[in-house]
Amino acid sequence: MGSPPFGGVGGGSMIEVKHLYKSFGDKEVLKDINTIFEDGKTNLIIGQSGAGKTVLMRSLTGLLEPTKGEVLYDGRNFVKMTKKEQILMRREMGMIFQGAALFDSLTVLENVRFPLDMFSDMTAKERDKRAMECLDRVNLTGAEQKFPGEISGGMQKRVAIARAIVMNPKYLFCDEPNSGLDPKTSLVIDDLLTGITREFNMTTIINTHDMNSVLGIGENIIFISDGKKEWQGDKNSVITSKNEKLNDLVFASDLFKKVKKIEKEDMK
Repeated sequence: MGSPPFGGVGGGSMIEVKHLYKSFGDKEVLKDINTIFEDGKTNLIIGQSGAGKTVLMRSLTGLLEPTKGEVLYDGRNFVKMTKKEQILMRREMGMIFQGAALFDSLTVLENVRFPLDMFSDMTAKERDKRAMECLDRVNLTGAEQKFPGEISGGMQKRVAIARAIVMNPKYLFCDEPNSGLDPKTSLVIDDLLTGITREFNMTTIINTHDMNSVLGIGENIIFISDGKKEWQGDKNSVITSKNEKLNDLVFASDLFKKVKKIEKEDMK
């Protein structure tokens, strides 16, 4: 495949979901989901635990097969693709798992290089160069020979981000990227994901319950409740929404109740 330029990430492709349903036996978990995840933006999926966020993300990536409906990647219906076509399609996806999911026995560099070792025909020198470029992008130059157990949780998440973008994905999926991180480190991860998304015009989809992320980087927010899309908007409109279910989620903490009170007073 040759050594891709670092700026070759992304490609400005959106994901469109049409009438998506997912059932497990007689339990319907996703119910007629219709939405668009936009390219070059951070698209957030939010909702209470058990609302269907994870099932939706897994249905988008092919880890679960929808009961019915369409998932269109730049007009290509992922659901109708053959297994071989889906495997090729997944080469265009980067994934960041909730616990970083790094290999403990591999160094930071080897973890980032792993997808290239598996799926590219680059030379060893080209693979190392590409992996180091990605580590540099997430500000981890100098940590390449350390093992995951020797670095902090925030650094592990940055390694996971570097690994997720090493194959030049058009689509980046992040499952609770701030899980287990302190607020300051969470901001670093949010800024990094936003910067990468804009820089390479990726379609980034983030499954999160972190309200700081929602109000900080939520450029396109999809709120799921009881398997249905209840609301869609951005970080500005989420504060002023009249949707009671959304308000119950966003303003569950005392801090965000105060934010809403200040917002109301400012509007008087």
